Amino acid sequence: MKDFLRQNGILLVIIALLLTILIGVGTAFMGGNADPLSNVVNTVTSPIRNGIAAAADWAEGVYNYVFRYGQIQEELDSLRAQVAELEDQVREGQEAAKQNERLRELLDLQAKREDFVFESARVTGRSTDNWASTLTISKGTSAGVEAGDCVVTSTGVLVGVVSKVGLNWSTVSTIINTDIEIGGIVTRTYSAGVLEGDFALMGQGRLKLSYLPHSAQLVSGDEVLTSGKGDVYPSGLVVGQVEGVFTDPSGMTRYAVVVPDADLSSLVEVFVIKDFDIQE
Repeated sequence: MKDFLRQNGILLVIIALLLTILIGVGTAFMGGNADPLSNVVNTVTSPIRNGIAAAADWAEGVYNYVFRYGQIQEELDSLRAQVAELEDQVREGQEAAKQNERLRELLDLQAKREDFVFESARVTGRSTDNWASTLTISKGTSAGVEAGDCVVTSTGVLVGVVSKVGLNWSTVSTIINTDIEIGGIVTRTYSAGVLEGDFALMGQGRLKLSYLPHSAQLVSGDEVLTSGKGDVYPSGLVVGQVEGVFTDPSGMTRYAVVVPDADLSSLVEVFVIKDFDIQE
């Protein structure tokens, strides 16, 4: 029986299809009422018809996918480009907001110290060794910048002092550099001393307020400003906060370790004080 079906399977299928056609025609002539033989044939051939229909649906789906793939890819590329453009706009908006905030802060500082003449500059470089703490800025003699000018943030926090000047660039010794020496004062107690860089402290991002009087009662968190003593640098520039008070190894003098308020590692824009009035 198996051999018979294997050898004559195609013939049987053809016969079944012909019978289906004949039965369909006969049914049409008989008013749509199928006889028992039609029911048997339809029952046998129904899975075949369903399989053919499913295969046709699958083929149509594959065709639609292939046909639309290129269009979908183009839409994805367009969306990616739009997202990239929006991200650029967001970054530009954030930078503009930061710039506006810095300008507002500078206006506040100018309102407090109308005697200051500022020159804005970009930070273009930083020292790359452990022997110095310096910045390179984008303004020089062509903009009226001179050695000895103080450099501050937009809020008036001291960054350092110009030490070298070129035509369109300058080197700034930051407040923790070892060549810094500026008069300082503690606002709470009016204790005066000398702000100076120290090699050991420079690696920790700190500086000294040296030559403090023995009677000075400083505590952690006391604010330190420039004193303006000697009329070389402006007074009232914020330097930082007292971290602790110590006695010199000689036992003769006391000094405070000061943490700068300026974040020297992340500065982008600074302001050079080109001129100021001496405050009595």
